[in-house]
Amino acid sequence: MKKRFFVFAVLVGFLAGCSGTKVERLQVERVVDLSGRWNDSDAQMVSKEMIANCLSAAWLSNFLKEEGHEPVVIVGTVDNNSSEHINSAVFVKSLESNLISSGKVKFVASKFERPEVRAERKDQHEEGYTDPKTIKPLRKEIGADFMLRGSINTVTDNASGKYVILYQVNLELIDLTTNEVKWLEQTELKKLVSKSKYSL
Repeated sequence: MKKRFFVFAVLVGFLAGCSGTKVERLQVERVVDLSGRWNDSDAQMVSKEMIANCLSAAWLSNFLKEEGHEPVVIVGTVDNNSSEHINSAVFVKSLESNLISSGKVKFVASKFERPEVRAERKDQHEEGYTDPKTIKPLRKEIGADFMLRGSINTVTDNASGKYVILYQVNLELIDLTTNEVKWLEQTELKKLVSKSKYSL
């Protein structure tokens, strides 16, 4: 009986060791593409390239010449029209980060962020806890001059355990006064994915 228990205990310990989880810390900049699907590296690479293209286009120098100050930009919706579940919020934040880091435009909060900011400002005025010298005034928000919006689309072709997926990202910059499209860009990213016949 003791011998059986010992063998059982050793077997359980062995199986537990085999099924353990291994974790490896990676450099954030390192590109890791396990599935072939859209990932954080794709979002960062595409947003960096497209914002650089946007800010080098003629609309920016024309605005500076006509208005004499940096344009105010807001990022709107990026629609996911692809065949994958893509968290477009990650891509949007990457666009925003590249816009702000450029120093070439002013940037304002999105419609999803503004309610929380407005609630805080309202709280400063109403609750009586905030030092009057530090209360932020109402009706001083800066209106955006342009909205950046777009979509992520995919085209997939597959055969014999391989597939090619084409990601097409479209962005457009719209003048909020006139609805005129001031800049339009399409960037493509293509991946060839080979699946092992032994994969699960």
